[in-house]
Amino acid sequence: MDNNKYRMIRVTNGKVRCLPEKDEPVEHCRLCIHAREFRVNGKFVRSPSLAYCVACRVTEDVDVKKADAVLCADRRGEGFHNIAGIIS
Repeated sequence: MDNNKYRMIRVTNGKVRCLPEKDEPVEHCRLCIHAREFRVNGKFVRSPSLAYCVACRVTEDVDVKKADAVLCADRRGEGFHNIAGIIS
């Protein structure tokens, strides 16, 4: 995966700062269209939100409570965007 096109957001106290003025619980990232990977124990694991991506079809679960960073594809400053709005 080309990490240069993604932002790496640090997880601090179970939260990520996906927007300058807003922290989100890291658990929300597992359902966010922008989340691409979680760094868990130094290894990047694809986000469960990619399960509905035709190209990816990720089906493994991630223990996001152990994540210390999230690779995020949000470059427009949209913030958390739930995949439920797309798949419903």
